[in-house]
Amino acid sequence: MDWLSSFCLGLGLVLVIEGVFPFVSPAGWRSMLSQLLKLRDGQIRFCALLSLLAGGLLLLL
Repeated sequence: MDWLSSFCLGLGLVLVIEGVFPFVSPAGWRSMLSQLLKLRDGQIRFCALLSLLAGGLLLLL
């Protein structure tokens, strides 16, 4: 499997996972986004950093 097909496979999986919650519970998703808008920039950056580190660690495994 070359890198392009692996990338497309990974991107497709991310899009499917990202779409599950808004499809199942649109009201809950909207509520979660409104709470996310109340966070400060530093808090959002910290969560993004944790997400990047976790994703990088999973890729290394």
